[in-house]
Amino acid sequence: RSNNFQHNTPPKDMENAYMGQGAQVDKGENARMSSFIGAIAIADLVKTTLGPKGMDKILQRVSQNDQSISVTNDGATILKSVNIDNAAAKVLVDIAKVQDDEVGDGTTFVAVS
Repeated sequence: RSNNFQHNTPPKDMENAYMGQGAQVDKGENARMSSFIGAIAIADLVKTTLGPKGMDKILQRVSQNDQSISVTNDGATILKSVNIDNAAAKVLVDIAKVQDDEVGDGTTFVAVS
């Protein structure tokens, strides 16, 4: 019985076809470390807003048309206002958004735990 299945890695051209300009591919230990750092960064961003002594965050928009400033301790508002390029961090933010949409509360706890 002959097995024609080959374990070839896809060519670089194939990888580039699915990724945008300037995208970076991490594999192995680098990918795990990048995910770990992204998740910790999101948790660190919002964990200080938890509890009765939770601190407020000052958010400033950076667009040319809108440079407004807001003060909040709401995890959902904070996470919606941050631009994220880390895959693991995006997953945490998406989970927090679903929590906010479905329950209306607990977004900070979801991101921290």
